[in-house]
Order: sequence, then structure tokens, then C-alpha cells
Amino acid sequence: MSKGKVLFISQEITPYLPSSELADMGHDLPQGMQERGYEVRTFMPKYGCINERRNQLHEVIRLSGMNLIIDDTDHPLIIKVATLQPIRMQVYFIYNEDYFQRTSDKGLETVTMAENNDERSIFFVRSTIETVKKLRWEANVVHCQGWISALAPLYLKRVFAEDPSFRNSKIVYSLIGSRFDGCLDPRFEEKLRMEGFSDDDLAPIAGKPVDFDALSKLAMAHTDGVIIHSPNVSPALLEYIKEKNIPCLTLQEGDDVVEKTAEFYNSL
Repeated sequence: MSKGKVLFISQEITPYLPSSELADMGHDLPQGMQERGYEVRTFMPKYGCINERRNQLHEVIRLSGMNLIIDDTDHPLIIKVATLQPIRMQVYFIYNEDYFQRTSDKGLETVTMAENNDERSIFFVRSTIETVKKLRWEANVVHCQGWISALAPLYLKRVFAEDPSFRNSKIVYSLIGSRFDGCLDPRFEEKLRMEGFSDDDLAPIAGKPVDFDALSKLAMAHTDGVIIHSPNVSPALLEYIKEKNIPCLTLQEGDDVVEKTAEFYNSL
């Protein structure tokens, strides 16, 4: 019997991308939850460097074909899927050629095309949410891993709070240690306002450059809980968690991450 349904919105997952703290967690935590009886759905961007033939990705026609409007421009959504063996865990890939490259001989678009990271995050998050709605799948927990997922709590709490797929969801945001340099596009706040968000919704980034810490604060302002995976989290973020009294799990070296995370889910 399933212990619950967990939606993972992940920035990187091994073996589709090289091993790293973020990519390994994107693989190991969903796998561990599935092995413990949770029903899991996992989403990540379909970066150009992911070889579709080697990883046996195929398009899901019934889920593709939607157009999302970002900054007054239409962007077609394509959904691909693969199955992680031997546990047979499905991974859904969000793809659009405006934000993700066709070729595999370049680095991650979040680095090589960083000027579009604000819209890339909006597209990835909105596409994931719309796809879960199409699947008619109700998540008990939505676990966001990596800064590209940071807008998910905002959308889920302010736009989709009454949607059947998410109205009973608890939102968890992980601080894993993967950052980005510099700031997002100066029009990022304006683009989010075009999505219908209010001054209160965007308070953590209002009128200021949006660097990694500001984006993380925007995510955490709309979460039910935060998990700290890395000792390198900035003092400003730790202070924000304390100031806002956000339920928080700090993982230590040697912890059973899956077990501790499952306990944290149940505490929310």
C-alpha cells in the first residue's frame, strides 16, 4: 500500500547528468521514497546534453502540445519520459527548444544560456504543474530540488492552491548547495507580475536584484518546510528561515537521508 504521493521537481538527476551533490540527491531520494512504498513522480528539464537514444527517452504525445505564454510569447511544451532501472521509476522531462538546446555537445543551458534562466525557470515550473494536472495525479508532498524549481512554491500556493492535484499538498524546498552566479534578468519581477502575482506574493524580491539568495527566499516564503542538505548554506538564508519560523530539517553527515526526509514529510 502506498504511504502517500510525492512529486519531485528536480534540477538534475543522475544518470542523465554527471554525478554531483544535486544530481545524486535527485536520483537517490525519489528512489528511496519509492522503495519505502511511496508513489513517486519525478520531473526534470530535458537539457540538450541528455542523449535521448542512450537514455531511451520518448515523447508522450497525449501530454505534449500545450503552449505557455511567458512575457507575451508562446512557447510550445514537449513532454518526454524515461524509466530508471532497475526500480522502474519514471522520469518526466520538460522540453522546449527556446530554452533547451537540440544538441548534446554543449554544457548545461543554465550555464551556457544563463541570460534566459528567469524564463527557463518559469517555463519549467509551469510546465511541470500543468503536466501533473493532466495526469490527474494528487500529490501529498511536492519536493523542490535545485534553484530552477524555486518558483514552484509560489505558483502552487498562489495560483494552484485550489486545484485538485495540489490543494492538499505540502511544499518542501531543499537547499542542497548548488548556486548560480550573478543575478537573474532585471525584468524578472515584471515578468512574474504579468503572471498575476501581487506585491505581497513577491515581497522577498521586490525592487531588488534577484540573486540566488533572493530567489531562495522567494521559494521559502511559500513553503511548508525546508530541508538543508549542505553545510555551505549562506548565513542570510539560515537567518531568513529562523526569522520566518519555517519548519526546517538540517541533515547531518551519516544521517539516513530518506528516513529523515520521510519523517519530516509526516511532521508537516
